[in-house]
Amino acid sequence: MSQQRMALWAAEADLDEDLQDVDLSLAMGSYGQNELYDDAQQPQLDESALLTMQQHMAQQAAFSQIPDVVKRFIVHFHQAVLDNNLAEITVAYESGWNRLTEKYYAKTEWPEAEIIAPLVNDDQIFLILYRELYYRHVYSRLQPNIDDRFHSYENSCELFNYLLNSDGPVPISLPEQWLWDIIDEFIYQYQSFSIWRSKPRTKTDDELGLLADGGAQVWSSYSVLNVLYSLIQKSRINEYIVATQEGKSEEEISEIVGEYGTKPLYRMLGYFSIIGLLRVHVLLGDFTLALKVMDNVELNQKSPFTRVTACHVATYYYVGFCYIMLRRYHDAIRTFVTILNFMLRMRQYHTRSYQYDQINKTADRMYALFAICHALSPTRLDDNILNIVKEKYGEQFAKMSKGDEGLPAFEELFLYACPKFISANPPPYDDPEALSALLESDQPHVDPAHRHLALFLADVQAQSPIPTLRSFLKLYTSLDASKLANFLDVGEEEMVCQLMMMKQASRSISRIGSDKEGGDKSAKGGLLDGQMIVTSDLNFVIDDNMVHIAESTVGRRYAGWFIRNTEHAQRVLDALRASPLPSSKGAGGAATGPGSGPKPKGGNDSTDVQRNNAPRPGGQKVAWGGVKAA
Repeated sequence: MSQQRMALWAAEADLDEDLQDVDLSLAMGSYGQNELYDDAQQPQLDESALLTMQQHMAQQAAFSQIPDVVKRFIVHFHQAVLDNNLAEITVAYESGWNRLTEKYYAKTEWPEAEIIAPLVNDDQIFLILYRELYYRHVYSRLQPNIDDRFHSYENSCELFNYLLNSDGPVPISLPEQWLWDIIDEFIYQYQSFSIWRSKPRTKTDDELGLLADGGAQVWSSYSVLNVLYSLIQKSRINEYIVATQEGKSEEEISEIVGEYGTKPLYRMLGYFSIIGLLRVHVLLGDFTLALKVMDNVELNQKSPFTRVTACHVATYYYVGFCYIMLRRYHDAIRTFVTILNFMLRMRQYHTRSYQYDQINKTADRMYALFAICHALSPTRLDDNILNIVKEKYGEQFAKMSKGDEGLPAFEELFLYACPKFISANPPPYDDPEALSALLESDQPHVDPAHRHLALFLADVQAQSPIPTLRSFLKLYTSLDASKLANFLDVGEEEMVCQLMMMKQASRSISRIGSDKEGGDKSAKGGLLDGQMIVTSDLNFVIDDNMVHIAESTVGRRYAGWFIRNTEHAQRVLDALRASPLPSSKGAGGAATGPGSGPKPKGGNDSTDVQRNNAPRPGGQKVAWGGVKAA
């Protein structure tokens, strides 16, 4: 080591000796001495070039911080999209993305699209899809700022322009779950922006300026509805559904729907856009139009929306809520019972979905709406659903049957279970005078949810005397009108008004069709169709001064109970037969088991051999047990 150091220093000494004969001022130049780099003599560096250079250096620094496993995942994801490999895309989308999010980006953003662009050869189509995932992560895990809200809208416009305005159908394939999430997230971001935009008092000056410049066009209701209707029209999904229901052949369907409608990508986007329109019209408060757009969609287990669990649950939730706001409580109850029973049967599979939490929250809201419907239209309920409702909302469930005392319970459950309504018209950000007047006004802001709540509670309050009146009528078969008025502490005229109100509340339009109680087949016709039926099991007539009551009691249905318990007993019996018998040793030390002990008198050896050698259960099972005795 000392010899190397000596050589190094010797070399430096030789270099100094060589430089003694060189004029360093000529060799190196007189930098800084002849003012060649004065600001007055040199042109300024272009600020845009400097900014570009800084951004490039920042992107390189950010790129170097991306974990290698994330880089490999993005490259693999991009290749799967290029190859239209649905299996690989599904695994990367539903499993890989979520695992990496939990591990690396649970509390921070994914790398921006410009940073990972070199990994995908600057593929603009994939970058649009990547940004869709990027902004969805920002909305779900983080708090989006105004730039995120504007840029997510721009990316959505680029995505739908690519799908709708390309020369012919686009050559990409995406899994159905992703296609639903694209529509669902598009509507959610529109809903989130509308709620955020409707509160001008919480905005900073910069945000007010941005909203005044271009906020009226960003996430406008017109643009969102235009996208959904354009996808429906481009895919001709309504024509496809009608042709399928009429049993037309594949060739005839292809001629009807055209080149776009034959592609699974456009077909499912069009179908999910119908469900999206249902949701948007509910958010805007047009419940009749919301059900009208679903005219061609059948609510049964064979519909395409059932293939995506989140879409399946959302469809029934919004349809049921529309029925509540249209005072069709019987149809709402049947809708909620169908989907809640389905979720109870499929609970073990829902836990495997990455959307399990969201599905569970929607189910809790439907249980609350179910309790409201039962309080307003008492009917015989499914025991499983009723027990869960009492377990979750037992206190409110009891209060809602006590007339005016139950209004706070109705309000609490309605605000918890209703959608987050939005207003189609934003505040006047582009009019400074109107905006300043709005900000200076002392009137509190009434959000759309409370406006719908006021309309709903007005109908509930009108029916508030009915539970008390119903409780008295159930005690008698005939009752004097004056006596009933004394029970109610009202005059006879007021009592008659309450009876007529109860009569009116017990009649409702309902869909009557091919479905049975508890079945999943939809009634024929649109969701708005139906006929007037009596929904209450308590009927009465007024004859002079007497009120005659007739209660139609429906006997308990034991068939379902026996079938469920018989199947359970059969499963227990099969498990016992399949399990090995415990080995025990007799006095002589020999193992005793079937066929090893002494045989009873008159026993048949061949019969015992057949019994011991009989095949174990595991083949085809019958629902009602073993062989009948001769």
